[in-house]
Amino acid sequence: MSNLRLNLGCGFKSLQGYINVDRFGNPDLKFDLETFPWPWPDNSIIEIKLIHVLEHLGQQTDTYLQIIQEMYRICANGATIQIIVPHPRHDDFIHDPTHVRPITPSGLSMFSRRLNQEWQNQGCANTPLALYLNVDFELIQTNFVPSQLWRDRYPDRISDLQLLLQESALYNNLIKEVEMLLKVIK
Repeated sequence: MSNLRLNLGCGFKSLQGYINVDRFGNPDLKFDLETFPWPWPDNSIIEIKLIHVLEHLGQQTDTYLQIIQEMYRICANGATIQIIVPHPRHDDFIHDPTHVRPITPSGLSMFSRRLNQEWQNQGCANTPLALYLNVDFELIQTNFVPSQLWRDRYPDRISDLQLLLQESALYNNLIKEVEMLLKVIK
């Protein structure tokens, strides 16, 4: 088993070319992602998709951090992890009682060894999670998906990212979801 692709928490959306994994339904593999260790060997995965999944996992901090460690363990060097989550200031996140943790680009950046070392050198108070957990992920891409409210409010500035981020710091429901891509560094 090597060069595997996982669609974790697939729900009813199975993807061809992936091992579709979920605790519920009829996936290729029925498995609870909050159970450790995961059933894949070290360094055997080249791609993981977590599409509207990670915000449902790891209500307890220790469990969330174990999920991060398991992803690192099973991924090969250079593997990618696609994460799509509702924006934590959007009603889609707030209203779902199964959403247990906001997932943000800044939060995922805490698993970068490079950034942890920069923060230590600068005397920052950021928690060096990559160093504590012996993991290393680089956030290589972030995309903010504007909501319909944003599109209606600024139809001529839909793609103005600076304005979107500035306004979303003040108002809820402007960013519907966040798409992030991590690269595994080993």
